[in-house]
Amino acid sequence: MALSRREVLRAGAAGSVAVLVGTAAAGSARFPAPRWLGDPFALGVASGDPAPDSVVLWTRLAPDPLAPDGLGGMPLDPVTVEYEVADDEHFRQVVARGTALATRALAHSVHPEVHGLAPDRWYFYRFRAGSAISPVGRTRTAPPPGQPFARLRFAFASCQSWSSGYYNAYEHLSQEDLDLVVHLGDYIYERAWVNGRQGVAIGPDLRDEAVDLPGYRLRYALYKAERPLRAAHAAFPWLVTMDDHEVDNNWAADTPGIGLDIWRVPALFRRRRAAALQAMYEHQPLRSTALPSGQGIRLHRRFRFGDLADITMLDTRQYRTAQACDGAVVADCADRFSAGRTILGARQRDWLIEGFTHSPARWQIIGNQVGMSQNDTDPGPEVRVSTDSWDGYVADRNAVLGAAADRGAGNLVVITGDRHENHAADLRRDYTDPGSPVVAAEFTGTSITSNGDGADLTAKGRLLLAANPDLKFFNAQRGYVRVELDHRIWRNDFRVVPYVRRPGAPIHTRASYVVQDGIPGVTEAWSPGGPVSPAPEADATSRAEGTRGGR
Repeated sequence: MALSRREVLRAGAAGSVAVLVGTAAAGSARFPAPRWLGDPFALGVASGDPAPDSVVLWTRLAPDPLAPDGLGGMPLDPVTVEYEVADDEHFRQVVARGTALATRALAHSVHPEVHGLAPDRWYFYRFRAGSAISPVGRTRTAPPPGQPFARLRFAFASCQSWSSGYYNAYEHLSQEDLDLVVHLGDYIYERAWVNGRQGVAIGPDLRDEAVDLPGYRLRYALYKAERPLRAAHAAFPWLVTMDDHEVDNNWAADTPGIGLDIWRVPALFRRRRAAALQAMYEHQPLRSTALPSGQGIRLHRRFRFGDLADITMLDTRQYRTAQACDGAVVADCADRFSAGRTILGARQRDWLIEGFTHSPARWQIIGNQVGMSQNDTDPGPEVRVSTDSWDGYVADRNAVLGAAADRGAGNLVVITGDRHENHAADLRRDYTDPGSPVVAAEFTGTSITSNGDGADLTAKGRLLLAANPDLKFFNAQRGYVRVELDHRIWRNDFRVVPYVRRPGAPIHTRASYVVQDGIPGVTEAWSPGGPVSPAPEADATSRAEGTRGGR
């Protein structure tokens, strides 16, 4: 049964007074909670990585989330955390109970993986630590792989610099009618670049760049303390990956990013990266397979939704070759065409391509961090591109897009973050060949807040549209992208807010683009300048009221 956001909120109120019982196995060791001096669930709850029979749940005990040591006001001792999963909002029909141990080693976060669930179902969940009851979250399992599945609705988002503005977009995303949310990276920023929140100052512990475990933990706590982000996590399961700012701006594998400080020393950077990856795991709904080790964190993984869609989440940071030509925006950089240059690493690239071969899904969706389409910034005869994106790793791009075309990989759509802009673009097999065919589509989503309020069509946008004939749409406002797909069509709605420097912004659909089954590339469905096909009535209501009702 579809459940509305209002019902979720009612469930949260019910959960605050309910009592959980029988969650621990008989005879198992239990570690009591301390006497709370604040709300231990101040950072909310989350779920993610849905499978047909399981999901992972998440919370972190942090009664003082911004305590300077990054430990959230928790003592040294472990705490037993109980959880329940139920069919109904009042937890009368509990389908799973269990306990997880919150320890100092992982900042008292827990990631219980709940198995034995029914496929393609909504569930409610909550936690208890001592006398404290968490907010209630809602999650959904995936349909069985290969089985008939009619429709999937999701949103994707990225780039949410806390200091650049308020999370107005998440206010609306949490009310959408979705099955899941995909986050494509830059969930935190390692430093506060600007203060774009009117009347808000950043404390001394958050003003400097994060370089160690307490610093990264404080960044996540600051971001997760925001009510709109917590609401979006509680409403849907999430699929998450990372880009650069979870660690360091423009980092690549063992190579530090931009800067001239001591953290560019390789040994110190590796220590910094390990701290950042641990903090990421501690604060995201990731399965135990992602628990960081000396080799990094495993973030590339694949999710199957019946016979309709595969979503393949990539990691374009940990395994890449250092950027060609210093990662600059350049016109002459022969090194970017080097056959040995990789953005994925050979093992991840082969795994991605192999997945194309054996998938029965109608749609192949790649969750990608940095732009895959050619993004020329020179409208003249030169090709001037950033080598931090796939433009700097041409061999990998050609291998992936060529394999998708050669192996009949369904309808390939790439969803991308990073650029703080909305783009709709065709993807060509080989950009050096003017006659190369269009083989896929790419939709780039703007930022939640990064770069401040933004604008609709900027001077940069006009330049990019003039220089890139495959770029069909540009917008630089803030927001997220809403997607609906069935076996015939992919509909992509660019949802934007007019401002983020103050709270309370409305939202509207700036434009809609579609991809049709069997026809690679993007087609405009609707924009304010003139619809190619009428926008659905629900969108017309959404534009008038500023939101769209949830389930």
